[in-house]
Amino acid sequence: MDISLTIILVFGLFIFLSSFFTVKQQTAVIIERFGKFLSVRNSGLQLKIPLIDRIAGRVNLKIQQLDVIIETKTKDNVFVKMKVSVQFKVIQDKVYDAFYKLEYPHDQITAYVFDVVRAEVPKLKLDDVFERKDDIAIAVKRELNEAMTTYGYDIINTLVTDIDPDIQVKNAMNRINAADREKTAAEFEGESTRIRIVAKAKAEAESKRLQGQGIADQRREIARGLVESVEVLNNVGINSQEASALIVVTQHYDTLQAIGADANSNLILLPNSPQAGSDMLNNMVASFTASNQMGELMKKTNKKVKPKTEEHSSYQAPEAPEEPQTEV
Repeated sequence: MDISLTIILVFGLFIFLSSFFTVKQQTAVIIERFGKFLSVRNSGLQLKIPLIDRIAGRVNLKIQQLDVIIETKTKDNVFVKMKVSVQFKVIQDKVYDAFYKLEYPHDQITAYVFDVVRAEVPKLKLDDVFERKDDIAIAVKRELNEAMTTYGYDIINTLVTDIDPDIQVKNAMNRINAADREKTAAEFEGESTRIRIVAKAKAEAESKRLQGQGIADQRREIARGLVESVEVLNNVGINSQEASALIVVTQHYDTLQAIGADANSNLILLPNSPQAGSDMLNNMVASFTASNQMGELMKKTNKKVKPKTEEHSSYQAPEAPEEPQTEV
């Protein structure tokens, strides 16, 4: 008797405890009575009738994410793999629809994503797919919202997280990008070379200008020194021709002395003698004297050219005799 009572008490305690259950936060529990929907229980401690009511299922109310990988073709016949991430949740007021109307929500969402992506991507070229991936995501979200709201699901966001073309296409795109960058680099290098050449030419032109100015100043000073030297020699009784010849001979010997003073010079000097310098001086003096005499002679001789007068002759043709007139 005591054993039977104990068993009944234990069984009664088990039944009593099974009438209580807890529901976690962001979770909804479906209660059925004899297989028919009874109620939706939210988070907290809940009570049900043992052996009559049962927990049919639990629905997650948190935001969930489903990653869908799709392979499709673009307008320019390039196959790409796209990864679309769909963030969704069950609408709290439509837990009944989410639990009873749709058995496999992930498969349903995947089918809609495939349908939308394979309808939008073939309209775009590969470059446009990368640039307009947000438009594709918006189209997927719009289509999913229209379809899944009926089943109690709310589409929070859709993201195109990856676009992976064929490996050969990626290599070709990398080569195009590399060639474009090399072209840009070559243009910059050409511009840099042009700038260096222009700067070098300007520097050389400025150097030549300054060199020419220096040579002109040097010759101007040499001429001024020669004038002063001639004036000094004139003061001691040496005329201009002799002074010029003396200065030339002096410069000749100064040049020879400067050449001989350079130990590293490769210049070969032909044999020379003092008599050659004297002959050169005498020749120069004679030439200067002859040129002066010819100049004086040309000044004294004035050629007078008489203008020629043109004789004009006139000839008058004789008048023709008048023809006699006869009367009839």
